[in-house]
Amino acid sequence: MQAEACAAIVSVPGSRLSLSAEHRVRPVFGTRVSKERKAGQAEVLLALLRRHAAWVGLAAPLLLHPSAPAAASCPGPWQGGGVPPPHGSGGDRRPVRVHGPEEVFQLAAGNSLMLTMASFAVTRRAYSKITQMFIKQYREQTGVDVRFRLSFGGSGTQARAVIDGLPADIVALALPLDVIKIAEAGLLDPDWAPKFPHQSIVVESVVSIVTRAGNPKNIRGWDDLIRPDVSCIVANAKTAGVARWIFLALWGVRAARGEAAAIDYVTRVYDQVVIQPRDAREASDVYYKQRRGDVLLTYENEAVFTNLVVSPHEQLPFISPDNNVRIQCPVALVDRNLDEGGPAARHAATAFVNYLYTTEAQRHFTACGFRSQDPELAAATDLPAVKGLWTVEKELGTWAQIIQRFFSDGGILDRIQRDVSQRKLDARLGRTPSKAGAPA
Repeated sequence: MQAEACAAIVSVPGSRLSLSAEHRVRPVFGTRVSKERKAGQAEVLLALLRRHAAWVGLAAPLLLHPSAPAAASCPGPWQGGGVPPPHGSGGDRRPVRVHGPEEVFQLAAGNSLMLTMASFAVTRRAYSKITQMFIKQYREQTGVDVRFRLSFGGSGTQARAVIDGLPADIVALALPLDVIKIAEAGLLDPDWAPKFPHQSIVVESVVSIVTRAGNPKNIRGWDDLIRPDVSCIVANAKTAGVARWIFLALWGVRAARGEAAAIDYVTRVYDQVVIQPRDAREASDVYYKQRRGDVLLTYENEAVFTNLVVSPHEQLPFISPDNNVRIQCPVALVDRNLDEGGPAARHAATAFVNYLYTTEAQRHFTACGFRSQDPELAAATDLPAVKGLWTVEKELGTWAQIIQRFFSDGGILDRIQRDVSQRKLDARLGRTPSKAGAPA
């Protein structure tokens, strides 16, 4: 269900969702409503609920502006990307700031416009700062005040929200396939990648293995992840871009030996996974705060940043193994939403995306643990050198092929997880588990 179709059939009195009269099932007395029409109404309601959830996420926008009060413009741990409160927040929990009538009026008056950006969970601190840097520069250059509403969550969840109606003007997601999904829904130009430098890849990272203090399990690399005495925390690949990158990195460890060897290895790693949180930030919460698992698989930038925001005695070592995947995080303009915002919004959004590639912005990304494609910044990084970096599209094909092979319903990921779940259930029930690494 496309966003405009949803808008045409929904009314929102106050905060309550309701179907418009023409879409309600109101059978004439004595007649029966067809199953097909009931099913169609259920589909409409599901789309409306997704759209409503997306709007709720922006109900109290984060106002990033030089004139905003300090509490709004200075990122604390909840705004800047620190480890979230216990029990999981998906990187989205923060104090709600209610904007008064004066602020609402100011947003609609004068040379001022609002841009909405949806990004993946672990970028909160980076974009909270970079948007403020851009606001100042753009105002000096154009006289226009730009303000941002920022939405953070798992990359797959964010892509779904945009498709279902989140009015994002810009998306900065964890992997290209999530942008491709938005393009396939007709919300942005299918040829989005060449519009900005580096095929619209704005930052990079690799997969890292975080261990407990002192590395008590003596974790050295990929091979240690399949040891029966090592338990792992990995985000859920159905909602988190980081988990899909991790899956592909694990696949690459044994891919040279053939598909059967790769399936066997990835299955044995998932055998050791004890919990799959919603996204990278929530996985860090589970590992650092709840102290679950012996190792955490995550973005290198998340490992770096988490160590920056936790207390010194909570900092944990991490390893960025060789033979690692080159994680590439894209940015794109959501053309359909920008068309509704007019040329001023498109000009500002385009200027912002171009600003992300400047040395100033890239320097802040590197300060948050990302790897930059800027040669000078890349040479100056303190991050460890990783041998054998490989690129997904060169080794595994196009993202369309990768989606179909690995992440579609019934794909290799589904088969591996079904196999792992069945054998864990068998073990709990005292049944003889099936052989690992041979999903049906």
